Amino acid sequence: MEEVLAPLREAVKVQGNLVHQLRGQGASELELNKAVAELKARKKALEAKELSLQPKDDTVDRVKMEDTLKRRFFYDQAFSIYGGVSGLYDFGPVGCSLKNNILQVWRQHFIQEEQILEIDCTMLTPEPVLKTSGHVDKFADYMVKDAKTGECYRADHLLKAHLKKLTSDEKSAEKVAEMDDVITQMDNYTQQELADLFIKYNVKAPSTGNDLTPPISFNLMFQTSIGPGGNMPGYLRPETAQGMFLNFKRLLEFNQGKLPFAAAQIGNSFRNEISPRSGLIRVREFTMAEIEHFVDPNEKNHPKFHHVADLEILLFSSKAQTSGQSAQIMRLGDAVQQGVINNSVLGYFIGRIYLYLIKVGLSKDKVRFRQHMENEMAHYACDCWDAESKTSYGWIEIVGCADRSCFDLSCHSRATKVPLVAEKPLKEPKVVNVVKFEPNKGAIGMAFKKEAKLVLEYLEVCDECYISEQEKRLNEAGEFQIETEGKTFRLTADMVSVKRFQKTLHVEEIVPNVIEPSFGIGRIMYSIFEHSFHTRQGDEQRTYFSFPAAVAPYKCSILPLSQNQEFMPFVQQLSEAMTKNGVSHKVDDSSGSIGRRYARTDEVGVAFGITIDFDTVNKSPHTATLRDRDSMRQIRAEVTELPGLIRDLANSSSTWAEVECRYPIFEGQETSKKD
Repeated sequence: MEEVLAPLREAVKVQGNLVHQLRGQGASELELNKAVAELKARKKALEAKELSLQPKDDTVDRVKMEDTLKRRFFYDQAFSIYGGVSGLYDFGPVGCSLKNNILQVWRQHFIQEEQILEIDCTMLTPEPVLKTSGHVDKFADYMVKDAKTGECYRADHLLKAHLKKLTSDEKSAEKVAEMDDVITQMDNYTQQELADLFIKYNVKAPSTGNDLTPPISFNLMFQTSIGPGGNMPGYLRPETAQGMFLNFKRLLEFNQGKLPFAAAQIGNSFRNEISPRSGLIRVREFTMAEIEHFVDPNEKNHPKFHHVADLEILLFSSKAQTSGQSAQIMRLGDAVQQGVINNSVLGYFIGRIYLYLIKVGLSKDKVRFRQHMENEMAHYACDCWDAESKTSYGWIEIVGCADRSCFDLSCHSRATKVPLVAEKPLKEPKVVNVVKFEPNKGAIGMAFKKEAKLVLEYLEVCDECYISEQEKRLNEAGEFQIETEGKTFRLTADMVSVKRFQKTLHVEEIVPNVIEPSFGIGRIMYSIFEHSFHTRQGDEQRTYFSFPAAVAPYKCSILPLSQNQEFMPFVQQLSEAMTKNGVSHKVDDSSGSIGRRYARTDEVGVAFGITIDFDTVNKSPHTATLRDRDSMRQIRAEVTELPGLIRDLANSSSTWAEVECRYPIFEGQETSKKD
């Protein structure tokens, strides 16, 4: 295997060195982007080859799994009787229960254990909020349309697919190299360059062969207007995070003004994907669970990091990616100590995310954390890691964990002129260096007349980080632009300068940094499906999901051996006791054989099964069998004990191995009818 991968690893390493070299030499943005795109392409080729060399028994039978999911109504395409709508899904009874349980475990694991402040914000967001966050201007992809039918395609995906088809038929090595180069640079093309490439390679609509319209920029947010007059443009939120940033002041007050603290929100977000695909992986409406952990930028040490420091996790560092190496299992404490992970707060959340993913049913050997390379990270981010899950689609991102510095709070503070800061009392007075804009009020007044006040108010609330950034632009280009209240102003060197001075503080104002773990619940759910799907040995037709009891749609099934009425009082007694113990369960008293009914409940991932048989009726004290789904082994216990037993198994305070040690293994029924 390594012999095959060695040349690909070397190609990645060579290109990674070139990127570092160009960056060190201060190469042009175009040259650097070209080198980075080539590095990404080589990385992708290496990863694809690694996945193709994996043992075949390591891959799931996706067709069989998706048939089970659809047949048992875990989820299905929304509005299907009207033909369905791509990227929108409805969850059925078992899917809904599974999703709720995944979220319940999330609440317990993060909100309760970490004492996080949960809020619930509106999904409708006014345009100025998303203008400030950058979503209005940058949250877009290029799109082309079938000129006759109007069917839409994402431009880069369509061009890439077309070129790959052409290269497979092309005999000229020179032309193949040229097309490969275009594919490599795909992420860097402007709108006009894409349009020229569509003409050059004569790209047509794949389903009809019709001409295509030129590429246009398509914003991925769902636009609407708030109120009947249509005067307030807005959007369905593309993420849940903004609501937490906007409520920072209220949350800080609720927390008695103390840092650090965290806020969390679970809710739906919306992205109007041009070409939704891959089931729950790329959709237009999806559930997110996000945390914003606000922390003093000078105190990024988590007091509970030692709880996760000994975890050994598969880490795919930026350095490993650019040198062609594989992901390595590493102790989390060592990763933070060696600087692979930027700080222990980020390290703590990576550990907690890992424990959560394993708890809800992902396989340890199919979860890794991949660090963003320098070119992938926003300029304001300190460090970013994605939790990725290995699926039949390859490695997919399921959780993002980013140190976003003070960017979001600073942006909203500048736009609203509301200081989003925390106050930190100092033990002793402290002399600090202050950086402020010094406006030339006369020049600004002459240039902007009545709007000069807007500019002056904006400059007054800017933070040091932003001022230093604009000072650099002022020195290099002689000007910079600001945006406030939907208007853009160009400021030149004669209008504003930067003033530095010292000030004695008794209370320090801090713009907190933010650590943001962001969970895509649909993607986590899909990963659980793949990692939990199995077929019974020796019977390819019998499939089952090995969901952990904590998230299983039903914890237990209650199955009378037959429709004999003597069993019914025990069924009713158990059902009522289960409900009192808060154990979700399903009674199946249909006429099928007990084996067929076991198979039916296994297929939807029911964790345990109780069977009422003639020994239950005939013997005293009354007992019944309890079956474990994964091993299919059974024990026998008193009917009155079973609800508490299943409750303990479901909340992980007991294991099946412990149950087998305490109760006799069931070998077979001893009586066949009532004495």
